[in-house]
Amino acid sequence: MAKRRSLQEDTVALKTKVKESSAKSENPEGNPAIRSLRKRLKRTQRKIRIAKKREAARTAKKAEITKEP
Repeated sequence: MAKRRSLQEDTVALKTKVKESSAKSENPEGNPAIRSLRKRLKRTQRKIRIAKKREAARTAKKAEITKEP
């Protein structure tokens, strides 16, 4: 079984794929392959954003708990 890439690595790879594909294509807006790459990129970016939000909430909650004696 292959090792999973992190979300950041996946995002970087997808960004480069989108750039390369849209540079090669004459009509990047109408190309379904580029469209699906963009969708995947947006999905991974959303996952990263949600994970950061969760982490911030977790650290704030820990700080609140430790502050109250």
